[in-house]
Amino acid sequence: MAINFNQNSAFNLKPISNDSVRGEVQGLLIGGEEVLYAFQTVRDQLIFTNKRIIAIDVQGITGKRKSYATMPYSKIQFFSIQTPGLIELFPDSELYLMFANGFSATFEFKGQVDIGAIGRMISEFVL
Repeated sequence: MAINFNQNSAFNLKPISNDSVRGEVQGLLIGGEEVLYAFQTVRDQLIFTNKRIIAIDVQGITGKRKSYATMPYSKIQFFSIQTPGLIELFPDSELYLMFANGFSATFEFKGQVDIGAIGRMISEFVL
């Protein structure tokens, strides 16, 4: 499933090492921009920096072709988070973002993801 900011959802995002995506986005990063969180579906990636959110859509059979979409935190109108339940068999959490341009995105995170920390991070950059 492609990750972009004009479709409803991306599911099964799992945390990956920030170092594993630095080479992937190094050419996009501006001065002082750092990767804070990185997640991956089967092929696609979602990266939170201290300036914006970057979505990487891996295309084609070989995966060599990639589409990059970015959205700065300044364009977020509002967001909501859903934390996992206390005794869920498969803990997951969700992040919903509504952007000023009318786009929205819902991201479902699998496993042990501190969704509260992501919400605080977004608040720091939006408020």
